[in-house]
Amino acid sequence: MQGLGNGLKTAALLGGLWAVLLAIGAIIANTQGDSVFLWIFAGIALVGTFVSYWNSDKLALRAMQARPVAEIEAPQLYAMVRDLATTAQQPMPRLYISPTAQPNAFATGRNPRNAAVCCTEGIMRQLNERELRAVLGHELMHVYNRDILISSVAAGLAGIITSIAQFMLFFGGARRGGNPLAMLAVALLAPFAATVIRMAVSRTREFSADRGGAELTRDPLALASALRKIERGVGAQPMEPSPRHENVSHMMIANPFRGQAARLFSTHPSTDERVARLEKMAGY
Repeated sequence: MQGLGNGLKTAALLGGLWAVLLAIGAIIANTQGDSVFLWIFAGIALVGTFVSYWNSDKLALRAMQARPVAEIEAPQLYAMVRDLATTAQQPMPRLYISPTAQPNAFATGRNPRNAAVCCTEGIMRQLNERELRAVLGHELMHVYNRDILISSVAAGLAGIITSIAQFMLFFGGARRGGNPLAMLAVALLAPFAATVIRMAVSRTREFSADRGGAELTRDPLALASALRKIERGVGAQPMEPSPRHENVSHMMIANPFRGQAARLFSTHPSTDERVARLEKMAGY
């Protein structure tokens, strides 16, 4: 039932993004002489989102400087992923290693046949076999749940809303009786609302992947233990919040940045809440 609830919540949140976008369109239509060019702008942004989604694996792997790893180099990693994929009756994904000391991992790809799983060197060193298997189960569930598509749509809609709102702020006006204060309020509040909804979508998908991964591995406590270790590792070796890292951070199993602002605007739920849910699954 919790998985169904997460799915409904995701649908409601994506609906919220569309509602914000349509509200902006209605306001523009009522206050501007012609809003067609703005929707052309939105169409261009949607095309850009599709291109990013189609190439999500290449972009994310390049951002983390990941390299493909052969089975002879990491036989244990291959054995765990192959076992999980076989259990889920899904194709074997491509495996990559990122030369990053921080313990983290992510999965990407537009569908299970074009999926890639990437582990950092840090996570390979710091987690035991049971914990690493639990993390891999979590990441595979992101692929099986089509979370790359969902996050791409959410990011694309949020980006369109922000771009149109910024256009309104700098080039909009109060033609035909429009209220400039209302236009200003929409231009400032709409991007904030879109960002909050996008973060909520990502957090909901993390809970779903936690639950699905724990069910796939039948070991929720191993994932809980891994999340605790990863949180400590991030605290000891945070990533620099560069555009390169920010573009892939939402895919990772844990927020790779440190600091109050990073937690406030994180696309991940708190580790405490995730661990509590996993322990509840285990009957604790």
